[in-house]
Amino acid sequence: MPILRDGELDIISHSPEQTKRLGARLGRLLRAGDVVCLSGDMGAGKTVFSSGIGEGWGAEVPLTSPTYNLVHEHRRKADKERLYHLDCYRLSGVDEADTIGLDDILDGDGVVIFEWAERIEDALPDTYLWIDLKVNDASRRNFFIEAEGKRYEKLVDKYKQLVFGTS
Repeated sequence: MPILRDGELDIISHSPEQTKRLGARLGRLLRAGDVVCLSGDMGAGKTVFSSGIGEGWGAEVPLTSPTYNLVHEHRRKADKERLYHLDCYRLSGVDEADTIGLDDILDGDGVVIFEWAERIEDALPDTYLWIDLKVNDASRRNFFIEAEGKRYEKLVDKYKQLVFGTS
């Protein structure tokens, strides 16, 4: 087990249901302008985790895979804020990311979740929450969470409290 620094967290999920609950806890903490980057193995649970984020955030419609549309825009019942859920799997890089209006999406008026964020890493803002998902076995997934920036370091601390009850 690696030694973790401030703003880092390592979690094992034992089921898709737990993965969704972990996402929901994170979703409760997110606010407009936050960027969550998900990377990792095919089938590691990025969309399940994203679905949980949407649920915890309060999306009117459940989040599903945006693979074919690339971008799904969601609203929250309480205040009509936005959440953008993007799947970058089919993008070949920054140039293609520009064609989907990435600058407008990152303008700060909503929460942004990128699946396959590693494909457009050069187009990402300077600060974000990076979550790398790995398949351990048929049911277990490993989440390595890393904060890039002070806002996200504080977010990781709050998330630790929600998940483990400690900081």
